Amino acid sequence: MSKRTIILVIIGALFLVSLFFVAPMAKIYFKGKKISINKESTEMFVKQKTSLESLADQLIKNNIIDDKAAFMAVGEYKGLDENKIAGGKYIIKKGSSYKDLLNGFTKNNKGNGNAEVEVQVTFNNCNTIEDICGKVTQCIDIDSAILFKYIRNPENWKKESISMTYEQLPALFIPNTYKMYYDTDAETFFHRMAEEYKKFWSTERMDKLTKIGLNKPYEATTIASIVYAEQNLVSQEWPIIAAVYLNRIGTGMMLQSCPTVRYCDPIGIPSQPYEKDIMRVKDCAYNTYTKKGIPPGPINIPSPKVVDAVLNRSAEKYLFMCAKPDNSHSHNFAVDYATHSRNSALFNNYLNALKRAK
Repeated sequence: MSKRTIILVIIGALFLVSLFFVAPMAKIYFKGKKISINKESTEMFVKQKTSLESLADQLIKNNIIDDKAAFMAVGEYKGLDENKIAGGKYIIKKGSSYKDLLNGFTKNNKGNGNAEVEVQVTFNNCNTIEDICGKVTQCIDIDSAILFKYIRNPENWKKESISMTYEQLPALFIPNTYKMYYDTDAETFFHRMAEEYKKFWSTERMDKLTKIGLNKPYEATTIASIVYAEQNLVSQEWPIIAAVYLNRIGTGMMLQSCPTVRYCDPIGIPSQPYEKDIMRVKDCAYNTYTKKGIPPGPINIPSPKVVDAVLNRSAEKYLFMCAKPDNSHSHNFAVDYATHSRNSALFNNYLNALKRAK
């Protein structure tokens, strides 16, 4: 065999080998160039541990791609599986290439998808930690029972250097709207709440806490929870009502707040408990008619605005409050019991007039 023939054979062999490898790669390249069919940006949520095929099916169902085989081929070439596909919220722009889509779903070294976007996590008007878990898990991909179990474990409080009892723990949560990733887990969520709590209780707020005669942040939050339970409509009264309860603490009086009694037995006790209701739950630690001082913890989870109203309490010396007889949802305040008795009589007459009018 001549030298020329040998060279031609080698060239031919190299051509066949290159054709064997290049042709499939060329096919993958052109499949990756295919574009999505959505006509506008589309919001999409991907669950954790989603397989490549499930992801393709979800994209087809959402009218984002129309060639499952091509999408799967590119994804398999990239080695994507449920361990490399990141759950989360995604905004799919129109005309996105299959290659860009798959790159966006790929988990990065932070555990998030390269194109993953944050969701808004909001919890307001909650009474308990269970309520928070229920609202939060409507925004992120975690079971409320799993989140609640994590939060209840004191070992997890130690990780965050949180020194509280479970009764005090609701004070850790600052109601607001937070940006988080959809696949945020229980540990990450709780860590974020601990950081927000520490940020909220700045040096300035801690100084104000001391000035109003309290020692621990949870005490201010507990007072705020009572203030909000007494008045959730007229926010201008929050600093004044806070003053009433802080003045009572300062003079050694019992707080005597109706909502704390209802907290002991919320189903069986009316909004204005009678003596028999108060005595039925007299051993409850939250009953401020029978127990002196601040309750063990918050009776709801008040907004930071109410907590700030407590820290910026009114300078008034009021010790008593009674609803005004005009359906304004406001209160008459008094320094002495005699004035309070007259205010109470006016309100009771008003209620009796309303009953007669029916």
